[in-house]
Amino acid sequence: MAEIQQKGGDSGKGGKKRAKKMSTKIDMTPMVDLAFLLLTFFMLTTTFAKPNVMQLTMPVKDKKPNPDEQTKIKASQAVTIILAPDNKVFYYFGLNEPTDKSVPVPEIKVTDFSANGIRKVLLDRQKQQPEPIILIEPYVFDGKQAKYKNMVDILDEMNITNQKKYALVDISKKDVDLIKTQKLL
Repeated sequence: MAEIQQKGGDSGKGGKKRAKKMSTKIDMTPMVDLAFLLLTFFMLTTTFAKPNVMQLTMPVKDKKPNPDEQTKIKASQAVTIILAPDNKVFYYFGLNEPTDKSVPVPEIKVTDFSANGIRKVLLDRQKQQPEPIILIEPYVFDGKQAKYKNMVDILDEMNITNQKKYALVDISKKDVDLIKTQKLL
């Protein structure tokens, strides 16, 4: 607590009496205790920022996948997005698996991750086809591969554009050949 300490009397000589100088000493212990109590109180009563993560539901992996049980996709609903090296995004509408020769080979278009890039493509496709199915294929071939950041970016775009159905699939040999024939890489 605060106390007042007194110094000894006068110098012993006669003369004018002076007022005694008093010094004060303040004990800081209660203030430090209060500060730590407040600090502890606020630390325990606040909520910490929760990590912002996107929930992904992954299917159960079968030991031996049966090709007959795989989900069939209509070509009219499909949009294939290929994540390419150098932050490029290739896309085409439909599937690159024509069952007959009369179906033309799809034309790959190039875009990027900007707001006027793949987001605009997805939103426009959603207006044309209310429930599109997006196939996301990361490019991994000839020592070149898409970056992990691009995968995160495209999943963010799926969330932003409110896509209901999308799948991460391995790139097919036909898609690699299609990219090479159109000389995009």
